[in-house]
Amino acid sequence: MSPHIVVGYTATDAGADAVSVGARLAQAMGAVVDLIVVLPGEERSVITPPDAGYDRYLFAQAEAWLAEAAAGIPDAVTRRTHVRYAESFAEGLVAAAGELGASHIVVGAANGGIRGRHRLGTVASELLHSSDVPVVLAPEGSRRIDPGTGVTRITTAIGTRPGADALMDESVALATATGSELRLLSLVSVDLPATVDTGVIRLAGAAHADDVLGTALDALPDGIEADVVIARGESIEDAVANLGWEPGELAVVGSSRLAQPRRLFLGSTAAKMLHELPVPMIVVPRTRGAQQEGAQR
Repeated sequence: MSPHIVVGYTATDAGADAVSVGARLAQAMGAVVDLIVVLPGEERSVITPPDAGYDRYLFAQAEAWLAEAAAGIPDAVTRRTHVRYAESFAEGLVAAAGELGASHIVVGAANGGIRGRHRLGTVASELLHSSDVPVVLAPEGSRRIDPGTGVTRITTAIGTRPGADALMDESVALATATGSELRLLSLVSVDLPATVDTGVIRLAGAAHADDVLGTALDALPDGIEADVVIARGESIEDAVANLGWEPGELAVVGSSRLAQPRRLFLGSTAAKMLHELPVPMIVVPRTRGAQQEGAQR
């Protein structure tokens, strides 16, 4: 059975960015793209009472938007369109992902973002506090990337906090499914005042990064290879900006240790990475690996 990728669609540039990233990921994985527009549910405010005529118009308009978006997806990608009702857009996407057994949810950046960069909007922020499947954040301008670019490399930000195993499992599975290269990244940055002598701290941090990457390499399954890289900078943002990123690359990060079981929460490091990251970011739930294992038993 083909995997499913849920794409939250709005008739905006951000919606087009999400469709582009979702289609490229689906084509690389052999997955089905499920384009979804979420309309307000029946629990609407008493200030706006139900209007059957308006509801029919809104539904028809949503279907028209979806048809237009689906027409722009490469023919090789199987696509389906859905109009859903929910109290919030994010709630509708999470529910759809659960019903469809989706592997990922894709959304675009908020309006006003810098081209090639991320800016979290309301929907993305809500998903990052509620989704139990990986969320793919498409940066502004993704719609301009050639669909034939595909997915060329998976870069995983490796650490030692709880959830690292689930992150590695997800990254290996994604690299295998897309046939792309795997790169393991350790961010060594010291964001301290200029008056602090950080030389010793930097040396210790570099040694620690080597240990982390070595442990991660040893944990890779047989037959899986990965490049390793240590990014250095005065800050997380500086370190990310100094790295080389391919047009077909995906960055994978783990959810914060503060996340509830089987839920997401964007940690401080990932949030800082977003400021400079020019490629889609995938945020993986901390208990993703354990959840999948349990579901297979």
